Amino acid sequence: MGGGIAGLCVALAAAPRPVVLFSRSRGAEGTASAMAQGGIAAAVGPGDDAVFHAADTLVAGACHNHVGAVLDLALAAPDAVQWLASLGAHFDCADDGRLCLGREGGHDRARIVHAGGDATGHAVMQVLAAAVANAPHVHWLAGHTLQAIGLSADGRVAGVRVRGDVGQVAPLAAADLVLATGGIGALFGATTNPEGADGSGLALALAAGAEGRDLEFIQWHPTAFASSSGRHLPLITEALRGAGASLVDEQGVPLMQGTHPLGDLAPRDVVARRLWRHRRAGGQSWLDARTVEETAWRQFPSVLSLCAQHGIDPRSDRIPVTPAVHFHMGGIAVGQQGESSLAGLHAVGEVACSGVHGANRLASNSLLEGVVCGRALGARLRSRGERPAPVRHWVDAGPEADSESREHITMHLTAALGPLRSGESLAAAMAAITGGPAMAGSWQGRLALALLAPALARKRSRGAHYRVDSTSGHNIRQGIETPAYGEIA
Repeated sequence: MGGGIAGLCVALAAAPRPVVLFSRSRGAEGTASAMAQGGIAAAVGPGDDAVFHAADTLVAGACHNHVGAVLDLALAAPDAVQWLASLGAHFDCADDGRLCLGREGGHDRARIVHAGGDATGHAVMQVLAAAVANAPHVHWLAGHTLQAIGLSADGRVAGVRVRGDVGQVAPLAAADLVLATGGIGALFGATTNPEGADGSGLALALAAGAEGRDLEFIQWHPTAFASSSGRHLPLITEALRGAGASLVDEQGVPLMQGTHPLGDLAPRDVVARRLWRHRRAGGQSWLDARTVEETAWRQFPSVLSLCAQHGIDPRSDRIPVTPAVHFHMGGIAVGQQGESSLAGLHAVGEVACSGVHGANRLASNSLLEGVVCGRALGARLRSRGERPAPVRHWVDAGPEADSESREHITMHLTAALGPLRSGESLAAAMAAITGGPAMAGSWQGRLALALLAPALARKRSRGAHYRVDSTSGHNIRQGIETPAYGEIA
Protein backbone atom coordinates (compact mmCIF):
# COMPACT_ATOMS: atom_id res chain seq x y z
CA MET A 1 0.00 0.00 0.00
CA GLY A 2 1.56 3.27 -1.17
CA GLY A 3 3.00 4.63 -4.40
CA GLY A 4 5.83 6.81 -3.07
CA ILE A 5 9.52 6.09 -3.41
CA ALA A 6 9.57 3.44 -0.67
CA GLY A 7 6.59 1.50 -2.01
CA LEU A 8 7.88 1.50 -5.58
CA CYS A 9 11.31 0.30 -4.46
CA VAL A 10 9.76 -2.58 -2.51
CA ALA A 11 7.68 -3.59 -5.52
CA LEU A 12 10.68 -3.60 -7.87
CA ALA A 13 12.98 -5.46 -5.48
CA ALA A 14 10.44 -8.20 -4.76
CA ALA A 15 10.69 -9.61 -8.31
CA PRO A 16 9.82 -12.20 -9.42
CA ARG A 17 7.31 -12.63 -6.58
CA PRO A 18 3.92 -11.29 -7.72
CA VAL A 19 3.09 -7.90 -6.20
CA VAL A 20 -0.22 -6.03 -6.12
CA LEU A 21 0.54 -2.35 -5.61
CA PHE A 22 -2.27 -0.10 -4.40
CA SER A 23 -1.87 3.68 -4.41
CA ARG A 24 -4.06 6.75 -4.23
CA SER A 25 -2.57 8.14 -7.43
CA ARG A 26 -0.78 6.57 -10.36
CA GLY A 27 2.64 7.52 -11.61
CA ALA A 28 4.97 10.07 -10.10
CA GLU A 29 2.39 12.63 -9.01
CA GLY A 30 0.48 13.07 -5.77
CA THR A 31 3.09 11.74 -3.36
CA ALA A 32 5.39 13.44 -0.88
CA SER A 33 8.30 11.77 -2.66
CA ALA A 34 7.48 13.53 -5.93
CA MET A 35 7.26 16.86 -4.09
CA ALA A 36 10.69 16.48 -2.47
CA GLN A 37 12.94 19.39 -3.44
CA GLY A 38 15.87 18.13 -1.42
CA GLY A 39 18.12 15.52 -2.95
CA ILE A 40 19.69 12.30 -1.77
CA ALA A 41 22.43 12.42 0.85
CA ALA A 42 25.40 10.21 -0.02
CA ALA A 43 29.09 10.28 0.88
CA VAL A 44 30.39 10.29 -2.70
CA GLY A 45 32.48 13.48 -2.73
CA PRO A 46 36.25 13.80 -2.31
CA GLY A 47 37.26 13.39 1.33
CA ASP A 48 33.78 12.32 2.40
CA ASP A 49 33.00 9.02 4.08
CA ALA A 50 29.91 7.11 5.20
CA VAL A 51 31.14 7.48 8.78
CA PHE A 52 30.92 11.28 8.48
CA HIS A 53 27.42 10.98 6.99
CA ALA A 54 26.41 8.69 9.83
CA ALA A 55 27.85 11.08 12.42
CA ASP A 56 25.80 13.99 11.04
CA THR A 57 22.69 11.79 11.07
CA LEU A 58 23.27 10.94 14.74
CA VAL A 59 23.86 14.58 15.66
CA ALA A 60 20.67 15.75 13.92
CA GLY A 61 18.76 12.87 15.55
CA ALA A 62 19.96 13.90 19.03
CA CYS A 63 21.63 10.49 19.39
CA HIS A 64 18.19 8.92 19.72
CA ASN A 65 18.91 6.90 16.55
CA HIS A 66 19.48 3.20 16.13
CA VAL A 67 23.21 3.30 15.40
CA GLY A 68 23.24 0.12 13.31
CA ALA A 69 20.42 1.38 11.11
CA VAL A 70 22.21 4.70 10.63
CA LEU A 71 25.46 3.02 9.57
CA ASP A 72 23.62 0.70 7.19
CA LEU A 73 21.86 3.67 5.60
CA ALA A 74 25.03 5.73 5.16
CA LEU A 75 27.03 2.79 3.80
CA ALA A 76 24.30 1.92 1.27
CA ALA A 77 23.83 5.50 0.02
CA PRO A 78 26.43 5.53 -2.80
CA ASP A 79 25.04 2.26 -4.21
CA ALA A 80 21.49 3.66 -4.03
CA VAL A 81 22.53 6.62 -6.19
CA GLN A 82 24.23 4.29 -8.69
CA TRP A 83 21.17 2.02 -8.83
CA LEU A 84 18.84 4.95 -9.55
CA ALA A 85 21.23 6.14 -12.25
CA SER A 86 21.16 2.66 -13.80
CA LEU A 87 17.37 2.95 -14.05
CA GLY A 88 17.73 6.24 -15.93
CA ALA A 89 17.85 8.95 -13.26
CA HIS A 90 19.96 11.83 -14.54
CA PHE A 91 21.79 13.36 -11.61
CA ASP A 92 23.28 16.82 -11.94
CA CYS A 93 26.93 16.71 -12.95
CA ALA A 94 29.68 19.23 -13.62
CA ASP A 95 31.33 19.55 -17.01
CA ASP A 96 33.96 17.00 -15.96
CA GLY A 97 31.25 14.42 -15.27
CA ARG A 98 31.50 14.49 -11.50
CA LEU A 99 28.34 14.77 -9.45
CA CYS A 100 27.36 18.27 -8.35
CA LEU A 101 26.99 18.13 -4.57
CA GLY A 102 24.96 20.58 -2.49
CA ARG A 103 24.96 21.25 1.23
CA GLU A 104 21.93 21.36 3.51
CA GLY A 105 21.26 21.94 7.18
CA GLY A 106 22.98 19.60 9.62
CA HIS A 107 25.57 18.36 7.10
CA ASP A 108 29.17 19.29 7.77
CA ARG A 109 29.99 19.26 4.05
CA ALA A 110 28.42 19.16 0.60
CA ARG A 111 27.04 15.66 -0.03
CA ILE A 112 23.55 16.14 -1.48
CA VAL A 113 23.00 14.62 -4.93
CA HIS A 114 20.32 16.34 -7.02
CA ALA A 115 18.47 15.57 -10.25
CA GLY A 116 17.09 18.60 -12.05
CA GLY A 117 18.17 20.87 -9.22
CA ASP A 118 15.38 21.19 -6.68
CA ALA A 119 13.13 18.77 -8.60
CA THR A 120 14.95 15.63 -7.44
CA GLY A 121 11.90 13.90 -6.02
CA HIS A 122 9.92 14.33 -9.20
CA ALA A 123 12.80 13.22 -11.41
CA VAL A 124 13.50 10.08 -9.38
CA MET A 125 9.82 9.19 -9.09
CA GLN A 126 9.36 9.46 -12.85
CA VAL A 127 12.09 6.87 -13.36
CA LEU A 128 10.80 4.52 -10.66
CA ALA A 129 7.18 4.80 -11.79
CA ALA A 130 8.16 3.90 -15.34
CA ALA A 131 10.15 0.90 -14.09
CA VAL A 132 7.24 -0.35 -11.99
CA ALA A 133 4.74 0.19 -14.83
CA ASN A 134 6.92 -1.99 -17.05
CA ALA A 135 7.58 -4.68 -14.43
CA PRO A 136 5.65 -7.87 -15.36
CA HIS A 137 5.46 -9.06 -11.74
CA VAL A 138 3.69 -5.89 -10.50
CA HIS A 139 -0.04 -5.27 -10.88
CA TRP A 140 -0.51 -1.56 -10.10
CA LEU A 141 -3.99 -0.44 -9.06
CA ALA A 142 -4.30 3.32 -8.63
CA GLY A 143 -7.11 5.22 -6.95
CA HIS A 144 -7.35 2.86 -3.97
CA THR A 145 -7.11 3.32 -0.21
CA LEU A 146 -6.73 0.72 2.51
CA GLN A 147 -9.88 0.23 4.59
CA ALA A 148 -9.21 -2.81 6.77
CA ILE A 149 -6.72 -5.55 7.57
CA GLY A 150 -7.86 -9.16 7.76
CA LEU A 151 -6.32 -11.28 10.51
CA SER A 152 -6.16 -15.07 10.68
CA ALA A 153 -7.09 -17.21 13.69
CA ASP A 154 -3.50 -17.03 14.95
CA GLY A 155 -3.39 -13.24 14.59
CA ARG A 156 -1.27 -12.76 11.50
CA VAL A 157 -2.10 -10.75 8.37
CA ALA A 158 -4.30 -12.75 6.00
CA GLY A 159 -5.89 -10.14 3.77
CA VAL A 160 -6.74 -6.52 3.05
CA ARG A 161 -9.89 -4.66 2.15
CA VAL A 162 -9.44 -1.71 -0.20
CA ARG A 163 -11.75 0.99 -1.48
CA GLY A 164 -11.60 2.18 -5.08
CA ASP A 165 -12.05 5.76 -6.21
CA VAL A 166 -15.67 5.11 -7.19
CA GLY A 167 -16.54 3.66 -3.79
CA GLN A 168 -16.35 -0.07 -4.40
CA VAL A 169 -14.82 -2.16 -1.61
CA ALA A 170 -12.94 -5.36 -2.42
CA PRO A 171 -11.21 -7.94 -0.20
CA LEU A 172 -7.89 -9.47 -1.24
CA ALA A 173 -6.02 -12.37 0.34
CA ALA A 174 -2.46 -11.50 1.34
CA ALA A 175 0.21 -13.37 3.24
CA ASP A 176 2.38 -10.24 3.42
CA LEU A 177 1.23 -6.63 3.61
CA VAL A 178 3.67 -3.74 3.19
CA LEU A 179 2.53 -0.32 4.39
CA ALA A 180 4.28 2.56 2.63
CA THR A 181 1.53 5.10 3.23
CA GLY A 182 3.61 8.14 4.17
CA GLY A 183 3.29 10.67 6.96
CA ILE A 184 0.79 12.57 9.09
CA GLY A 185 1.16 16.19 7.95
CA ALA A 186 -2.42 16.51 6.68
CA LEU A 187 -3.64 16.28 10.28
CA PHE A 188 -2.02 19.65 11.06
CA GLY A 189 -2.83 23.26 10.25
CA ALA A 190 0.24 23.79 8.07
CA THR A 191 2.20 21.12 6.23
CA THR A 192 4.40 20.55 3.20
CA ASN A 193 2.76 17.11 2.76
CA PRO A 194 0.07 16.23 0.20
CA GLU A 195 -3.58 15.57 1.13
CA GLY A 196 -3.01 11.82 1.28
CA ALA A 197 -0.47 12.10 4.11
CA ASP A 198 -3.20 11.85 6.73
CA GLY A 199 -1.80 9.08 8.94
CA SER A 200 -4.49 6.58 7.94
CA GLY A 201 -2.01 3.75 7.38
CA LEU A 202 -0.40 4.32 10.76
CA ALA A 203 -3.81 4.52 12.46
CA LEU A 204 -4.92 1.22 10.93
CA ALA A 205 -1.68 -0.55 11.87
CA LEU A 206 -2.02 0.60 15.48
CA ALA A 207 -5.66 -0.51 15.55
CA ALA A 208 -4.62 -3.95 14.26
CA GLY A 209 -2.17 -4.32 17.15
CA ALA A 210 1.15 -3.27 15.63
CA GLU A 211 3.46 -1.40 17.96
CA GLY A 212 4.35 2.24 17.37
CA ARG A 213 7.62 3.95 18.17
CA ASP A 214 8.77 7.55 18.69
CA LEU A 215 5.33 8.92 17.74
CA GLU A 216 6.04 12.23 19.49
CA PHE A 217 8.91 13.19 17.16
CA ILE A 218 7.46 15.37 14.40
CA GLN A 219 9.68 17.56 12.24
CA TRP A 220 8.57 21.05 11.27
CA HIS A 221 10.37 22.37 8.21
CA PRO A 222 11.31 26.00 8.83
CA THR A 223 10.85 27.27 5.28
CA ALA A 224 7.46 26.48 3.80
CA PHE A 225 6.16 29.23 1.54
CA ALA A 226 3.93 31.41 3.72
CA SER A 227 0.59 31.44 1.94
CA SER A 228 -2.97 32.01 3.09
CA SER A 229 -4.36 29.54 0.56
CA GLY A 230 -4.95 26.41 2.62
CA ARG A 231 -2.89 24.23 4.93
CA HIS A 232 -0.80 22.47 2.26
CA LEU A 233 2.13 24.82 1.71
CA PRO A 234 4.83 24.55 -0.97
CA LEU A 235 8.35 23.91 0.27
CA ILE A 236 11.28 26.27 -0.17
CA THR A 237 14.24 23.93 -0.30
CA GLU A 238 16.92 24.02 2.36
CA ALA A 239 19.53 23.84 -0.40
CA LEU A 240 18.82 27.51 -1.12
CA ARG A 241 20.33 28.37 2.25
CA GLY A 242 23.22 26.10 1.37
CA ALA A 243 23.75 28.31 -1.69
CA GLY A 244 23.93 31.46 0.45
CA ALA A 245 20.37 32.55 1.28
CA SER A 246 19.65 33.69 4.84
CA LEU A 247 16.63 33.99 7.12
CA VAL A 248 15.76 37.55 8.16
CA ASP A 249 13.04 39.47 9.97
CA GLU A 250 10.95 42.38 8.73
CA GLN A 251 13.89 44.79 8.96
CA GLY A 252 16.28 42.42 7.25
CA VAL A 253 18.06 41.48 10.49
CA PRO A 254 19.42 37.87 10.34
CA LEU A 255 17.26 35.60 12.49
CA MET A 256 19.81 32.83 13.04
CA GLN A 257 22.71 35.06 14.03
CA GLY A 258 23.75 34.20 17.59
CA THR A 259 21.28 31.31 17.75
CA HIS A 260 23.47 28.44 16.59
CA PRO A 261 27.09 28.09 15.42
CA LEU A 262 25.94 26.72 12.06
CA GLY A 263 23.68 29.75 11.53
CA ASP A 264 21.19 29.30 8.70
CA LEU A 265 22.41 25.73 8.20
CA ALA A 266 21.61 24.62 11.73
CA PRO A 267 19.53 21.42 12.05
CA ARG A 268 15.88 21.93 11.08
CA ASP A 269 14.47 21.68 14.58
CA VAL A 270 16.69 24.54 15.76
CA VAL A 271 15.76 26.80 12.84
CA ALA A 272 12.05 25.96 13.12
CA ARG A 273 12.03 26.89 16.82
CA ARG A 274 13.69 30.23 16.12
CA LEU A 275 11.15 31.12 13.45
CA TRP A 276 8.26 29.85 15.59
CA ARG A 277 9.29 32.11 18.47
CA HIS A 278 9.57 35.07 16.12
CA ARG A 279 6.12 34.33 14.73
CA ARG A 280 4.63 34.03 18.22
CA ALA A 281 6.05 37.45 18.99
CA GLY A 282 4.09 38.85 16.05
CA GLY A 283 6.88 38.87 13.49
CA GLN A 284 7.18 37.55 9.94
CA SER A 285 10.11 35.52 8.63
CA TRP A 286 11.66 35.94 5.22
CA LEU A 287 14.23 34.05 3.19
CA ASP A 288 16.60 36.52 1.58
CA ALA A 289 18.12 34.84 -1.47
CA ARG A 290 19.17 38.02 -3.25
CA THR A 291 22.83 37.22 -2.60
CA VAL A 292 22.65 33.82 -4.32
CA GLU A 293 24.82 33.88 -7.43
CA GLU A 294 22.98 34.04 -10.74
CA THR A 295 24.57 30.81 -11.98
CA ALA A 296 23.31 28.95 -8.89
CA TRP A 297 19.67 29.67 -9.75
CA ARG A 298 19.83 26.94 -12.40
CA GLN A 299 19.57 24.52 -9.48
CA PHE A 300 16.27 25.97 -8.24
CA PRO A 301 13.68 25.83 -11.06
CA SER A 302 10.92 24.76 -8.64
CA VAL A 303 11.53 27.74 -6.34
CA LEU A 304 11.62 30.16 -9.27
CA SER A 305 8.37 28.75 -10.69
CA LEU A 306 6.60 28.81 -7.32
CA CYS A 307 7.64 32.37 -6.56
CA ALA A 308 6.64 33.53 -10.05
CA GLN A 309 3.13 32.16 -9.42
CA HIS A 310 2.92 34.54 -6.44
CA GLY A 311 4.42 37.54 -8.21
CA ILE A 312 7.81 37.21 -6.53
CA ASP A 313 11.25 37.19 -8.13
CA PRO A 314 13.54 35.76 -5.41
CA ARG A 315 16.56 37.25 -7.16
CA SER A 316 15.27 40.70 -6.20
CA ASP A 317 12.50 40.04 -3.64
CA ARG A 318 12.50 38.29 -0.28
CA ILE A 319 10.43 35.09 0.08
CA PRO A 320 7.89 34.85 2.95
CA VAL A 321 8.40 31.60 4.88
CA THR A 322 6.85 29.83 7.86
CA PRO A 323 7.40 26.54 9.72
CA ALA A 324 5.14 23.65 8.64
CA VAL A 325 4.91 19.94 9.49
CA HIS A 326 7.25 18.12 7.14
CA PHE A 327 8.22 14.66 8.37
CA HIS A 328 7.26 12.14 11.04
CA MET A 329 10.29 10.43 12.56
CA GLY A 330 8.01 8.08 14.47
CA GLY A 331 5.72 5.45 13.04
CA ILE A 332 5.10 1.71 13.00
CA ALA A 333 7.94 0.12 14.95
CA VAL A 334 9.96 -2.08 12.60
CA GLY A 335 13.20 -4.00 12.79
CA GLN A 336 16.08 -3.43 10.41
CA GLN A 337 14.39 -5.72 7.87
CA GLY A 338 11.12 -3.79 7.92
CA GLU A 339 9.16 -6.31 10.00
CA SER A 340 6.57 -5.04 12.50
CA SER A 341 5.38 -6.68 15.71
CA LEU A 342 2.31 -7.98 13.84
CA ALA A 343 3.14 -11.12 11.84
CA GLY A 344 2.82 -10.52 8.10
CA LEU A 345 2.76 -6.72 8.42
CA HIS A 346 5.78 -4.81 7.16
CA ALA A 347 6.35 -1.07 6.90
CA VAL A 348 8.80 1.19 5.09
CA GLY A 349 9.33 4.87 4.44
CA GLU A 350 7.80 7.60 6.54
CA VAL A 351 5.04 5.44 8.04
CA ALA A 352 7.72 3.18 9.53
CA CYS A 353 10.15 3.81 12.36
CA SER A 354 13.35 1.79 12.30
CA GLY A 355 15.16 4.33 14.47
CA VAL A 356 17.30 5.59 11.61
CA HIS A 357 16.17 9.22 11.99
CA GLY A 358 16.20 9.43 15.77
CA ALA A 359 14.55 12.51 17.25
CA ASN A 360 15.01 14.67 14.15
CA ARG A 361 15.64 13.66 10.52
CA LEU A 362 18.76 14.89 8.78
CA ALA A 363 18.08 16.73 5.52
CA SER A 364 17.92 14.54 2.38
CA ASN A 365 17.90 11.26 4.28
CA SER A 366 14.23 10.59 3.49
CA LEU A 367 14.46 9.77 -0.23
CA LEU A 368 17.57 7.81 0.65
CA GLU A 369 15.70 5.81 3.30
CA GLY A 370 12.92 5.04 0.83
CA VAL A 371 15.37 3.59 -1.69
CA VAL A 372 17.68 1.72 0.70
CA CYS A 373 15.04 0.31 3.05
CA GLY A 374 12.55 -0.29 0.25
CA ARG A 375 15.02 -2.37 -1.75
CA ALA A 376 16.10 -4.30 1.34
CA LEU A 377 12.52 -5.11 2.33
CA GLY A 378 11.58 -6.13 -1.20
CA ALA A 379 14.59 -8.44 -1.40
CA ARG A 380 13.65 -10.06 1.90
CA LEU A 381 10.06 -10.65 0.80
CA ARG A 382 11.16 -11.95 -2.61
CA SER A 383 11.65 -15.53 -1.48
CA ARG A 384 8.71 -15.78 0.90
CA GLY A 385 5.94 -17.84 -0.65
CA GLU A 386 3.46 -18.50 2.12
CA ARG A 387 -0.16 -18.96 1.19
CA PRO A 388 -2.47 -16.64 3.17
CA ALA A 389 -4.56 -18.25 5.86
CA PRO A 390 -8.32 -17.67 5.94
CA VAL A 391 -9.39 -14.32 7.39
CA ARG A 392 -10.91 -14.81 10.85
CA HIS A 393 -11.87 -11.18 11.46
CA TRP A 394 -11.40 -7.72 9.97
CA VAL A 395 -9.92 -4.69 11.72
CA ASP A 396 -10.49 -1.12 10.63
CA ALA A 397 -9.20 2.12 12.15
CA GLY A 398 -12.64 3.37 13.18
CA PRO A 399 -15.11 5.95 11.85
CA GLU A 400 -14.03 9.04 9.97
CA ALA A 401 -14.20 12.35 11.82
CA ASP A 402 -16.80 14.79 10.53
CA SER A 403 -15.52 18.08 9.15
CA GLU A 404 -16.08 20.05 12.35
CA SER A 405 -14.38 17.42 14.54
CA ARG A 406 -11.48 17.17 12.15
CA GLU A 407 -10.93 20.93 12.25
CA HIS A 408 -10.89 20.84 16.05
CA ILE A 409 -8.42 17.92 16.05
CA THR A 410 -6.20 19.87 13.66
CA MET A 411 -6.36 22.94 15.88
CA HIS A 412 -5.42 20.99 19.01
CA LEU A 413 -2.58 19.08 17.36
CA THR A 414 -1.08 22.20 15.81
CA ALA A 415 -1.17 24.08 19.12
CA ALA A 416 0.26 21.24 21.20
CA LEU A 417 2.73 19.47 18.89
CA GLY A 418 4.45 22.48 17.32
CA PRO A 419 8.17 23.28 17.48
CA LEU A 420 7.63 24.52 21.07
CA ARG A 421 5.67 22.31 23.47
CA SER A 422 4.63 22.32 27.11
CA GLY A 423 3.00 19.88 29.47
CA GLU A 424 0.10 22.29 29.88
CA SER A 425 -0.66 22.54 26.15
CA LEU A 426 -0.25 18.79 25.61
CA ALA A 427 -2.55 17.93 28.51
CA ALA A 428 -5.10 20.49 27.33
CA ALA A 429 -5.17 19.00 23.83
CA MET A 430 -5.62 15.48 25.20
CA ALA A 431 -8.42 16.60 27.49
CA ALA A 432 -10.22 18.43 24.69
CA ILE A 433 -10.09 15.46 22.31
CA THR A 434 -11.05 12.83 24.90
CA GLY A 435 -13.84 15.11 26.12
CA GLY A 436 -15.42 15.34 22.68
CA PRO A 437 -17.11 12.05 21.75
CA ALA A 438 -17.13 12.88 18.02
CA MET A 439 -13.38 13.51 18.14
CA ALA A 440 -12.39 10.70 20.49
CA GLY A 441 -14.45 8.15 18.57
CA SER A 442 -12.90 8.89 15.20
CA TRP A 443 -9.73 7.32 13.89
CA GLN A 444 -8.18 10.77 13.54
CA GLY A 445 -8.90 11.46 17.20
CA ARG A 446 -7.46 8.14 18.31
CA LEU A 447 -4.32 8.76 16.27
CA ALA A 448 -4.05 12.28 17.70
CA LEU A 449 -4.14 10.85 21.22
CA ALA A 450 -1.50 8.28 20.26
CA LEU A 451 0.76 11.17 19.21
CA LEU A 452 0.01 13.36 22.22
CA ALA A 453 0.41 10.73 24.97
CA PRO A 454 4.13 10.00 24.45
CA ALA A 455 4.84 13.71 23.98
CA LEU A 456 3.27 14.42 27.37
CA ALA A 457 5.14 11.51 28.94
CA ARG A 458 8.52 12.63 27.58
CA LYS A 459 9.39 15.36 30.09
CA ARG A 460 12.81 16.25 28.72
CA SER A 461 13.53 17.94 25.42
CA ARG A 462 15.16 15.97 22.67
CA GLY A 463 15.51 16.80 18.98
CA ALA A 464 12.21 17.90 17.46
CA HIS A 465 10.46 17.33 20.81
CA TYR A 466 11.23 20.59 22.60
CA ARG A 467 9.54 21.14 25.96
CA VAL A 468 9.70 24.75 27.11
CA ASP A 469 9.03 23.41 30.60
CA SER A 470 11.82 20.84 30.38
CA THR A 471 14.08 20.33 33.35
CA SER A 472 17.03 19.61 31.07
CA GLY A 473 19.48 22.20 29.79
CA HIS A 474 19.31 23.90 26.42
CA ASN A 475 21.88 21.58 24.85
CA ILE A 476 19.41 18.90 23.83
CA ARG A 477 21.80 16.86 21.72
CA GLN A 478 22.48 14.34 24.46
CA GLY A 479 25.81 12.59 24.18
CA ILE A 480 27.34 15.39 22.09
CA GLU A 481 28.71 18.17 24.23
CA THR A 482 30.83 19.97 21.64
CA PRO A 483 29.95 23.67 21.13
CA ALA A 484 29.52 23.09 17.40
CA TYR A 485 26.23 21.29 17.95
CA GLY A 486 24.91 22.82 21.14
CA GLU A 487 21.92 25.15 20.92
CA ILE A 488 22.87 28.56 22.26
CA ALA A 489 19.41 30.03 22.69
